Amino acid sequence: MELRHLRYFVAVAEERHFGRAAERLHMAQPPLSQQIRQLEAELGLTLLTRTTRRVDLTPAGAAYLERAREILGAVDAAAHEAASIASGRRGRLLIGCVGSATYSLLPALARTLRAELPEVEFGFRGEMLSPDQAAALTEGTLDLGLLRPLPDSAGLSITHVRQESLLVAMPKDHRFAARRRVRIADLDGEGLVIHAGSGRSAMNAMIQRLFHEAGISTHIAHEVAETSTLVTFVAAGLGVAIVPEPTAALAVPGVVYVPLIGTPGVELVAATRAGDESPLLTRALAILAGLSAD
Repeated sequence: MELRHLRYFVAVAEERHFGRAAERLHMAQPPLSQQIRQLEAELGLTLLTRTTRRVDLTPAGAAYLERAREILGAVDAAAHEAASIASGRRGRLLIGCVGSATYSLLPALARTLRAELPEVEFGFRGEMLSPDQAAALTEGTLDLGLLRPLPDSAGLSITHVRQESLLVAMPKDHRFAARRRVRIADLDGEGLVIHAGSGRSAMNAMIQRLFHEAGISTHIAHEVAETSTLVTFVAAGLGVAIVPEPTAALAVPGVVYVPLIGTPGVELVAATRAGDESPLLTRALAILAGLSAD
């Protein structure tokens, strides 16, 4: 038995006429009649009763028609699902974001992805440090990461998203709060609120390098895991923090953001597993590139 036998039978059963069924199937009537007889012979059942004017279903034929429709419907659905996945319109995608991207980029990215790819199941993890994202990508628990460049990106494919300038987040009553800009040297002796070190944060390593190159030492007042906590600590007067410009989207009362000059800023990149060329991931990266350009 082949699927075409089921399609032939359904056409005859629905049309109740071999001639009309043959026209619907774009074939001659004699071969159609022969195929139906072969189907009945294989099943050992009479599915149709034939008269000169019409064709009727036997009780066995009526039951077989119901199942045949289900089978053909499942086959068609499987083909549609496979085509949707192959074209990147269906599937599952897990996306991670560092703190500043969580507040500035994730909302627009999530809305656009869900609008343009409604059949895709998306999962998002915000406030995720760059090394943690790299590990999750390698392990396969994350498909796309928005993170800071890492010294070791083996096994990952990296795409530039944007360059972000740096700001100093400081309490509103800080002596520099009214300034239009500050330099690294101005922060000598300041207590810093900073993301966790020991290789856990790309921002921590970058800030340590900036202070070292300026010839001043860092005085770390607090280490935190999340950008929202970092800004909250600044609002509480527990120190100042160097943050990417998009962090200013966190408009926490009591915090002032002042541009930090004399630095190249920090890069935001998109990371995926090397060799992962899934159509869905390709579509998501194209949407991300469009948002970054805007």
